[in-house]
Amino acid sequence: MERPDFFELKNGEKAKLPFSNKEYSQRVLNLRKVMEKNNLDMIILTSMHNIAYYTGFIYCSFGRPYGCVITKDKISTISANIDASQPWRRSHCDNIIYTDWKRDNFLKAIVSIIGRDEPPKYIGLEYDHITLDMRDKIGSLFSFSVFSDVAKDLMNLRMIKSYEEIEIIRNGARIADLGGEEIVKNIREGNTELEIAISGRDKMEREIAKSYPGAEYMDTWVWLQSGINTDGAHNPKTNRKLQKGDIISLNTFPMISGYYTALERTLFLDQADEASLKAWEANIKVHKRGLELIKPGAKCSEICHELNELFAELGYLQYRTFGYGHSFGVLSHFYGREAGLELREDIDTVLEENMVISMEPMIMIPEGKPGAGGYREHDILIIGKNGAENITKFPFGPEHNIIKT
Repeated sequence: MERPDFFELKNGEKAKLPFSNKEYSQRVLNLRKVMEKNNLDMIILTSMHNIAYYTGFIYCSFGRPYGCVITKDKISTISANIDASQPWRRSHCDNIIYTDWKRDNFLKAIVSIIGRDEPPKYIGLEYDHITLDMRDKIGSLFSFSVFSDVAKDLMNLRMIKSYEEIEIIRNGARIADLGGEEIVKNIREGNTELEIAISGRDKMEREIAKSYPGAEYMDTWVWLQSGINTDGAHNPKTNRKLQKGDIISLNTFPMISGYYTALERTLFLDQADEASLKAWEANIKVHKRGLELIKPGAKCSEICHELNELFAELGYLQYRTFGYGHSFGVLSHFYGREAGLELREDIDTVLEENMVISMEPMIMIPEGKPGAGGYREHDILIIGKNGAENITKFPFGPEHNIIKT
């Protein structure tokens, strides 16, 4: 039996994607403007976030290559045979399936999309994602082509959100708040980080399914950290049991069709000592000032400098651990980053309408010092014409988040 190197399979009907056909068509049109500006004949996407952004398909690689080829008149995802027709159903475009029977059938699938008569002279790749191995293989396949990096241009396009994107982010923030409320209901002495986190995750996933009944559900998660485990913002949950007086970091992360939102809050169980209250209030003061500074026309680096000065005045700058905020969109702990829109000292991007960004100051005081632990608050803001809308509604501060049981 002769088995194919690649094939098409349209099994079932196209699924309802998270965005409208008009939205995807506009994204592809903007991408082709980048191609025209850079004199590119073709772009080969390899990252989860850009493939999802332009087609709706979120792949699960398990070590296999996935891609999307865009020319001036074609767009097609390339997926592994293990996924059958799901990538076609979830793509706003064509799909080619490559098989595992021979090595590098992925590359043959690329050639099948563009044909062999006129090989592309200029090809765009995502240099911040593509592996050296795949870069070499594509280079061997198109040995007479000139390659250039399109990652930054595509990131700049993703930084400005459409109306449909803003609506899905707004819904995500609402669901994050619901997860936070459920977590608070389950915070009590003796309960474990793990079990409390499960309650919040389940609440959010059920609400996502209710709000988006035709979606795929994956990757929603919660980090519920306590005691010393609050020192890192991305520390996984453990089986530690909560104790009275614990500092707690509540972190809910609903994922809706690849779109990440977040809620992060500092809490204490039953009581907080004087040193802890002082550190907490300092971080809150910076958080509130940061919320005031986020508006159209503000420069990311200048926001950071002012907040650094405030932390210094309060005596906590030496305990600050990371940037003050970042962009939202096609993003998760597995993929994606719009590094050009982060509140860091080395980012000079000016905030503009339809950007979405967080304010999330954090300080960490090491064990053995008064007030030891990690303190952080996190809100999401949508930049408008004349100001910014805070779409996070969960309260913060000692008056709300010292949890009595």
